[in-house]
Amino acid sequence: MTKPATYSSRISTDAPLFESPEASFDEYLDDKTRVVKAIFPDKRRSQRLNEEEWRIQMSPLQFMFLTAWPVIYMRLRYRSRGIGYPPGIPRDVTKVVELDITRWELHGLDNILKLSEFSLCVKGSLYPERRGARSQLKFQLQMNISSVLPPVLSLVPEDVRFAVVESVLKALVEDMKNKVNGSLLADYGEFKKEKLKAKV
Repeated sequence: MTKPATYSSRISTDAPLFESPEASFDEYLDDKTRVVKAIFPDKRRSQRLNEEEWRIQMSPLQFMFLTAWPVIYMRLRYRSRGIGYPPGIPRDVTKVVELDITRWELHGLDNILKLSEFSLCVKGSLYPERRGARSQLKFQLQMNISSVLPPVLSLVPEDVRFAVVESVLKALVEDMKNKVNGSLLADYGEFKKEKLKAKV
């Protein structure tokens, strides 16, 4: 039996979070639809399936001479009051958003790679951490891929495959980091303005 090739990438980052007494970040996070749209702004690529799950078309992935168009099914769940928090998150954090990929599709590789031989695990967490007058937005993401390589790739040297896959994974997690630290915080800024206008 062929042994699967496994690759992983992890990122942990934080960004300054400037909250407003009239519009806390916790209140902003309560609107799941808005949070998802801020991270994935292209309406044509995202579809809400139920209270917790979205179907999202990701940007194409290039692997060697192959191209895949991944579709992920992402679930957002909220934790609060220190109950059920992922490891490493302080229990005094007021709210945590968990991101999980529950299903996936790989369009474009149907004749090369079987989904039964491909495993994708993505887990992330997003939360505000407050220490005195200083607040930060924390974001952690772990991505693991395990796959039985198709014959067309089995002849490629392992170190070359590893370098290529590692660069692809790093690009994916960096893209998610930029969406959170950029798009999400920018939309929170708009949320604060909306709340301020409503009170005038």
